[in-house]
Amino acid sequence: MGKVLVVVDMQNDFITGSLGTKEAQGIVDNVVKKIQSCKEQGYEILVTLDTHGESYLQSQEGRFLPVEHCIRGTWGWQLESSVEAAVGEARRYEKGTFGSKELAQDLEKMNPESVEFVGLCTDICVVSNVLAAKAWLPETPILVDAGCCAGVTPEAHEAALATMKSCQVQVF
Repeated sequence: MGKVLVVVDMQNDFITGSLGTKEAQGIVDNVVKKIQSCKEQGYEILVTLDTHGESYLQSQEGRFLPVEHCIRGTWGWQLESSVEAAVGEARRYEKGTFGSKELAQDLEKMNPESVEFVGLCTDICVVSNVLAAKAWLPETPILVDAGCCAGVTPEAHEAALATMKSCQVQVF
């Protein structure tokens, strides 16, 4: 199999919604261009969606982060419109918290030449999915485009990038 691009949680709530940041807003165009470029190069595009239900605030995550977000079926759960248009019919993975076991298992079955990650938030869902992929595919190059990621804060973004570099992830 060729190369894979994983677009992590580029959802409205993380960009302009309940947990949105100016840093997240600032990467949208970069992510769209990356998706378009990767599609032109024949990459398989995969997408993760942070997905919660109405009882989110009663979950462990909800107790630590008591801000309703990405409630299935809401505007905030949907991909940002230009990202949605760019990814088209890409395979999607709904995940409740942090990383997707299903994504990691599918990547292992696909046995790609490399896996590149972009998206939100660098210090939570991006790092979780990247490290899961690295664990399931220890000999496959795992890459992160830092210019197509944003963290909860700029400092958290940088810390997550440093953590991924420590784990033999190629950050550029």
